[in-house]
Formats: sequence, C-alpha cells, structure tokens
Amino acid sequence: MAISRNQLVKELEPGLNALFGLEYKQYENQSSEIYTTESSDRAFEEEVMLSGFASASVKPEGSGVTYDNAQETFTARYTNETIALAFAITEEAIEDNLYDRLASRYTKALARSMANTKQVKAATPLNQGLPAIDNFDSGDAVSLFNTSHPTIAGTFQNTLTTQADLNETSLEQALIDIAALTDERGLKIAAKGVKMIIPSANQFTAERLMKSQGRVGTADNDINAVKSLGMIPQGYRVNNYLTDTDSWYIITDVPNGMKHFDRSPLTTKMEGDFDTGNVRYKARERYVFGVSDPRGIYGVEGA
Repeated sequence: MAISRNQLVKELEPGLNALFGLEYKQYENQSSEIYTTESSDRAFEEEVMLSGFASASVKPEGSGVTYDNAQETFTARYTNETIALAFAITEEAIEDNLYDRLASRYTKALARSMANTKQVKAATPLNQGLPAIDNFDSGDAVSLFNTSHPTIAGTFQNTLTTQADLNETSLEQALIDIAALTDERGLKIAAKGVKMIIPSANQFTAERLMKSQGRVGTADNDINAVKSLGMIPQGYRVNNYLTDTDSWYIITDVPNGMKHFDRSPLTTKMEGDFDTGNVRYKARERYVFGVSDPRGIYGVEGA
C-alpha cells in the first residue's frame, strides 16, 4: 500500500526534528561568550541609558542640601529579526522512495545553516563596529569602538587611540584605558577586563601573552604582569566568525553591555503541499544582537 503524504509527514517529522536538534547542537554557541541573553516579547526592545548623578558635594552647616537630576542620555534599540529557511522534497522523490535519504541530508544542512547564520549575526557588531569600517553604531550614534563616545561630562574611549596588533604593549594600554572608564557624569567606575575574544589567527599570541610566566619575547627576567596581576581572569576565547584576522576584543565587567534578545526560540515544522505534492520542512527563529552600554566591550582592529 502506498504511503500518503500526510502519513509521510507524521512518520518523518519526529525523526527529522530529533536529527535537526542533534546536528544543531554540534555547532558551538560562540556568541554566549560575548552576549548576555534576555527574552523579548515584542517587535523591538529599547533600553534607556541614564546619566546618574555627579559627585556628592559638601553640605555646610545650616544650609540646604544640593539636588541633582539624572538625565536620559541615549536609547539603545534592538529590532528583532526573523531568521528562517526551508527545503522541499518533491513528489517524484517521494514516489521513488528517496525521501528518507534526502530528508536526512537536507535536515542536517538546514541545521548547519541556521547555526551558522546566528553566529554570523552575533559577530556583526564586533566586525562592523571597528573604527576603519564604522558600520555599526552604539546607541550614542558613534561607531561601537570609538575614541570619543560622548557623555554629559565629556567622552570616553573603548578602542586604542592608535590601532595596534595584539602584543604586550597594546594589551597593557587597553587594560589601562578600561580602568580609566568613567560614567556619563565623569565618575570613575573602576572597570576591569574579564575575557578576551579573538579570531583564530590570534590564539597563539594570546596564549603566550596570557599564560607565560615571564615577559613574552624578551631575555629579561621580568614577570608577565598581566598574568601575575590576575588580569583578564577568564582568559581568551576564539571566535571563528570574526572577519578581521588581527582584531581583538576585551569583555569588561561593566553591566548592560553586549546583549542578545530572544524573541522566538528555534522551531521546526513539516507539512505537505497540495498543489505540488511536495513535502516541506522549515526552521525559524527570531532574535537580535546588539549593545546597550559600549563600556561593556573594548575592541581593536589591529595595525
């Protein structure tokens, strides 16, 4: 007895869903090393950045207390995108009993495509926000990595003044810049570097800089200050989706930095088409990657 299209869908769908899940999980979620994930329940999310207060002043005896006003500085908007892809198995392939083999191969390819797209989307702010590219702005309307992020009190920087490849000098300068970060009112926030994100081409340099007991590339008996001081305590992570091979980034401990909003989790669906006789299988999810406070990351494009 020939199997109907509806029967085929019922028989194939659970197995393909399981196969899709297994294949999807094989791909490392490298974006989780960069972003904090939050749920979303609408088309877009907005985070309003507040200035906080200036330094408290001395109150002379008998005089009134000084008042200050927190101000809205800028709004970071996250617009969710729908990511979807599908494939179809023709009626003729079903007739020729090719559906099982084709469905398995196509499902694995679909999982790979969905996983790859998510990681590419996650890397886009880092790739496009570099000074020379300047194609991804933070909420303050300047490139994500900039030497002049505007504040009420002046500016702050989250990139080197002169771009440089990853080495001892540039890394130390980046950590100095991070420690010098101020809030919107110019108050020191004592920020620290937590984790380094690098393309694969930089992993050998990062390994030597982060783990050598002595200074890298010298015959002196000097200690490796970055290691001995316990700076960048979470070490480094390789991200294979960074397009600039000599770029490097440091995630800081400043909250509300890089964020990933999840609007609709990944789902799959299979159905038959009456007109063509084809069986179709679709994967779909909605999300967005972006930044609220650019102090949460420091990025350098290399020399």
